[in-house]
Amino acid sequence: MCDAIVKTQYSTPDRLATRISIHSKYSTNKQGFGNWIASHYRMEEGMRVLELGCGTGEMWLGKEELINRCSTLILSDVSEGMLEKAKETLGENQRVSFQVMDIQSIPYPDQTFDAVIANMMLYHVPDLDRGLREVRRVLKPGGAFYCATYGENGMMACVCEMFRTYGIEDQTNKRFTLQNGEARLKPYFDSVRRFLYDDALAVTDANDMADYIFSLAGLSALQALPRETVLHVLQSHMQDGVLRIPKEYGMFICQ
Repeated sequence: MCDAIVKTQYSTPDRLATRISIHSKYSTNKQGFGNWIASHYRMEEGMRVLELGCGTGEMWLGKEELINRCSTLILSDVSEGMLEKAKETLGENQRVSFQVMDIQSIPYPDQTFDAVIANMMLYHVPDLDRGLREVRRVLKPGGAFYCATYGENGMMACVCEMFRTYGIEDQTNKRFTLQNGEARLKPYFDSVRRFLYDDALAVTDANDMADYIFSLAGLSALQALPRETVLHVLQSHMQDGVLRIPKEYGMFICQ
């Protein structure tokens, strides 16, 4: 499933941890995106649940009540390194198992799961239609598919605008966004609902934002600039010691 950029970005948890940390440290919405996503899950007793692209597993921390409603929760990722980190993060739970898996070829029979989750990863899938067909195939009748993503007017659009005079253009992966996601999902699901998460970053240390920028794959032109230049530009956009960055995140719930 992964191309070179995705492999670089997700082969180990370090880069992902850098990106997660800036949100936990500077987000203005203190509910937290992961908590907000989980608040939309409708898990009933005995459900079989599959998560695709679980990453470090941090979104399940503190969600024991949700986990314990599941008869089975399979956390999967294309990266063995991510799964090892997820195991460390969550520890032992007889209801939870971990499996290397590609959304484009889910190794389970038709109508296996009551819910499938794929947060912040569908834009990486080379053959998204194939992946969505697989999700629909393994969902039971009446089952739900939860998929969070970003919009096209959020952090990267703002950051690239700051560096426009250096020839930096927004080349964010737009395969699956809040703007086009509904159209991508509708051929496979009877109901597609979109929910938006209200949030922004209020960054008080430009070094943290620079770390975030340098953790991203696919921004080679920006990362080619000296770190001192990146810091100077970021600091020049701070007002009263705060760098304000819009965020555009949300999710789709499909049935």
